[in-house]
Amino acid sequence: MGTDVSKREFTGDDRVRFRRQVSRGTEAIARMLADGLFTDHGVPPEPLLGMEVELNLVDEDMNPAMANAAVLDAIADPDYQTELGQFNIEINVSPRPFVSDDTISLEQRLRTSLNRAEQRAAQVSSHLVMVGMLPTLRSEHFAHQWISANPRYDLLNEQIFAARGEDIEIDISGIPLGDGYHTERLHTSIDSILPEAACTSLQLHLRVAPEDFAAHWNAAQSIAGIQVALAGNSPFLAGTALWHESRIPVFEQATDTRPLELKNQGVRPRVWFGERWINTIFDLFEENTRYFPALLPVSTDVDPLDELDAGRIPTLDELRLHNGTVYRWNRPVYDILDGHAHLRVENRVLPAGPTVVDTMANAAFYYGVVRGLVEADRPLWSQMSFNAAAENLQSGARAGLEAQLYWPNVGWVRPDELTLRRLLPLADDGLRSFGLSDKARARYLSVIEGRCINHQTGSAWQRKAVLEREQAGENREDALRGMLRDYVTLMHEGEPVHVWGT
Repeated sequence: MGTDVSKREFTGDDRVRFRRQVSRGTEAIARMLADGLFTDHGVPPEPLLGMEVELNLVDEDMNPAMANAAVLDAIADPDYQTELGQFNIEINVSPRPFVSDDTISLEQRLRTSLNRAEQRAAQVSSHLVMVGMLPTLRSEHFAHQWISANPRYDLLNEQIFAARGEDIEIDISGIPLGDGYHTERLHTSIDSILPEAACTSLQLHLRVAPEDFAAHWNAAQSIAGIQVALAGNSPFLAGTALWHESRIPVFEQATDTRPLELKNQGVRPRVWFGERWINTIFDLFEENTRYFPALLPVSTDVDPLDELDAGRIPTLDELRLHNGTVYRWNRPVYDILDGHAHLRVENRVLPAGPTVVDTMANAAFYYGVVRGLVEADRPLWSQMSFNAAAENLQSGARAGLEAQLYWPNVGWVRPDELTLRRLLPLADDGLRSFGLSDKARARYLSVIEGRCINHQTGSAWQRKAVLEREQAGENREDALRGMLRDYVTLMHEGEPVHVWGT
C-alpha cells in the first residue's frame, strides 16, 4: 500500500504536482539505467529469497476475528504488520540467502515464528490461518467498519470510490462442486474495498540486475497460469463455490476504479496482467505513469532529477507510492538499501498456505522455473503470445489442475502433465543454478510433484471436504466451518496438502 499517508482531501493542485513528480521520477529511472547507477548494474546480485505472507484471523468458531490490532499487540514482533482488513495480518520475511540448505533453515525459522505468533494470538481468543481466501467470510464482513484502523487504508478506500463514483460490483460464476451440482454465482454490490482483504497471498521478491529485469519479468508472466493452477487455495467466498483460485477475479474486481462506461471504452484496470512483453523495466514504470491517475497524490518537495544532478540517489517517493497502487500480478519494485538503488520483481499471484512446507515449495518452484527460463537458449516468451499467457492465468485460476493451458511446442495441456513432463526438470536446473543443495531441491520439488500425482491442491482438498460434508447432510455454512476446522488442524500438523486425507 506504500508508506503511511494521512492527508484526507486532495486538491487539483495536489494531483498536478504529484503527476509531475511521478513523471520526473520516471525520467530519473531512465537516467539511472543509462548511467549504470543501480547497485547490481553488470553484476548479478547475490541470490536472496524474500517473501511476505498474508494471514487470516479466526475465532474459536472459525468465523473471522476482527482483532488484528489486539493480535499484533499480543505478538509484539515487528515482522508482523497490519493489513487492510481487521481479520488480516502479514508477516514480512527478511531476505535470506537462496543457496545450499539455507531455504530449509528459513522454513524452520518461519514455522517457529508462526507457531509463536499463534500462541500469542490465542491469548486474545484468535487463531492464524494460512489460506488464500477465508472460507467463512460472508458479505457482512465487508462492511466499511471492518477496515483496519491505519488511516492509509481508509484513505485508499475513499479514493477508489471517488474515482469509481459507485459501489463495487463483484460478479463471479464458479465451477460446480461435483456431479449433480449447479454452477454457483456470487453477485453482490459492496460499498468498501474489503473484498480485496479476502485475497490473502504469498508475495515473492527477487532482486535482479537492471539489464536482466525484462527477462525475469517476462518469465514470471509466462508461468503465472501454471503457478495458480498448481497452488490454488481459494475456492470459497461468501458461502459460494467459485474458482480454484478465486483471489484472481475477486482482487481484479474489488479494486476496479472504472465504472462500466470506462470498462466499455477499454480503459486499463488497476489490477493488471499487462498487455505486452517488455524490453526493460522502464517500460513498466512508463506505463504506470502514462495510464494510471494517482490514488494517493501525496508529494514531497524533493526533485528527483535535482538529486541526480547533485550526485545523490533519489528515493522516488512519489513514483514508489504510485507504483504501489497499480496492482500488477508481477510488479516492478524500485528500492533503496544503504543509499544504493536496486530493482526487484515482486510476484503476487500465489495464495497463502496451506502449510509452511507448501509455501516454501511454491516459492522454490517459482524461483527455479523463472531461473531455468531466463537461462534457456531461446526465450519462452519469443514463442508465445502475451495474450496466451494472460489467458493461461485466467484458466489456471478458474479450473486449477483441470485447466487446459497453452504451452509452446506442446499445445494445449493440463498443468499437472506439463509440470511433470517439462517444468519440474526445468525448476531443478534453475534451483541448481541458484546454488540450492540436492536435499533442498528434492524436498520442495517433491511437494509439487506430489500435488500433480495425487491431483490435490489446497483448493481441491477444500472443495472435496465441503462436498463430502454436504452429501452427509450438512448445510453450506456448517460444511465450510467444519472443513476449516479440519484445515487448521492439518495446517498445524504441517504435512503438505497433497497427502491430506491419504
